[in-house]
Amino acid sequence: MTFAPLLRGFGLGAGLIIAIGAQNAFVLRQGLKRNYPFATAAICAINDAILILLGVAGLGTIISQSSLLTTVAAWGGAAFLLVYGLRSFRAALYPGHLKSESDAPPPNLRGTIFAAIGFSLLNPHVYIDTVVILGSVGAAYAPDERGLFAIGAILASVTWFFGLVYGASLLAPLFSKPGTWRILDIIIGCIMLFIAVSLIREIL
Repeated sequence: MTFAPLLRGFGLGAGLIIAIGAQNAFVLRQGLKRNYPFATAAICAINDAILILLGVAGLGTIISQSSLLTTVAAWGGAAFLLVYGLRSFRAALYPGHLKSESDAPPPNLRGTIFAAIGFSLLNPHVYIDTVVILGSVGAAYAPDERGLFAIGAILASVTWFFGLVYGASLLAPLFSKPGTWRILDIIIGCIMLFIAVSLIREIL
């Protein structure tokens, strides 16, 4: 048995996942705030794993050929990103959102779960990366090699999300100042609004 498909899956998966986007920005902020980092990374990784497996099984071809599915996903993703983008700008404007961890109210696990699922499933770019691209490449392998390719891509997702959310703690001293949080929130808001606008432009 050759492990080339596993390594290729890991390399392609890492190349697609490691990019500045709404989901990674959300995971980074969760890690910096220490707001349920394990749950955040686990949900994002599990969603990626499910989408990758579905893509390798053939769902990527179906989605890419349906204009209705891609349009609905694009509008839903744009609306979701617009809301969270505006929330990021609001967090940057109001000092109440920049309190230290000891003074801030405890985060809500349910809200964290829904937000992580939203960033994983309501962003059409996630489907393009996992289901369409990884799925189509993985489907090209022989049946006995597709599993290895999918495992490699899933390992890349798990490594990235857990590394990002826990590695963010190394930046905690830098983000002890409200001004740094304000800058991060503005950057995150810009990223989300930019992606939302780009999705709307693609639809229109």
